[in-house]
Amino acid sequence: MTAKWSADQIADETGRTSVVTGANSGLGLVTARELARAGASVVLACRNVQKGEAAAAEIGAAVPGARLQVSELDLSSLASVRRFAGALEVGELNVLINNAGIMMPPQQQTADGFELQFGTNHLGHFALTGLLLERLGRAEAARVVTLSSLEHKSGHVRFDDLQLVHGYAPRKAYQQSKLANAVFGLELDRRLRAAGSPVLSVLAHPGYSDTNLQSTGPTGLMKAFLAVGNRVLAQNAEQGALPTLYAATAADVRGGDYYGPDGFQEMRGRPTKVKVIAEGRDPAVGRRLWEVSEELTGVEYGLPSAGVS
Repeated sequence: MTAKWSADQIADETGRTSVVTGANSGLGLVTARELARAGASVVLACRNVQKGEAAAAEIGAAVPGARLQVSELDLSSLASVRRFAGALEVGELNVLINNAGIMMPPQQQTADGFELQFGTNHLGHFALTGLLLERLGRAEAARVVTLSSLEHKSGHVRFDDLQLVHGYAPRKAYQQSKLANAVFGLELDRRLRAAGSPVLSVLAHPGYSDTNLQSTGPTGLMKAFLAVGNRVLAQNAEQGALPTLYAATAADVRGGDYYGPDGFQEMRGRPTKVKVIAEGRDPAVGRRLWEVSEELTGVEYGLPSAGVS
């Protein structure tokens, strides 16, 4: 890893196909654009197709000849996840980037009755990854990159109340969902290795990046606080996307790696390896969350637990 790594150093992605969830704005749009610039065919998986088409037009203007496809994907609906996976017209998938997310909204439920942040940020991506895993397994040097957050460090997976029916708080729910992303990414890595799969599961986080997450989800004082933070502390989406792009493309990436910014408190900077908190690295937590996630989504991977054949 070079200290000044940038998107200009992405290797040639010609002939490779990537899916980027939430690619219509912010980090997802930058990620999709830079993969397309490197030659990849990119599927922009977006809840709002109209916004996805506008993002594709923006990318096309910046990257003439970009190979892009916009497909509808609402991660808060397991039916939508299944439709997307079923309609995806690729036999081999090289990169899946689980980027989309929502942040600190008032208490709501998904179409399937899950707490909105846990259901969208974690369960939606868990189901999507499982449904696309066979196609990832057919591809050369395939990777799953799941985005966590600095907020995972204050998270806790509440197995006795995963949907936070009792004592919901927007930030607590967000922290749990992002810790769940980290737990999932590491448990997926363990299971892929146990199965002898060449697919890599990698984690990334964008540090403190100025995106529409801070303005579309939070309300009241938290929204005002984040607006000030965006102006004073945040880096832009171009910088925030670098850890994801590194995780998705760099040659020295290994399964189970976690990348974030190298600056103070991992808030800004260039990609470097960082650590998931102890709860997130605990294999017992990983196994338990995996089993619960398969039960809640109805998506079974058929992968063994680590150390179990």
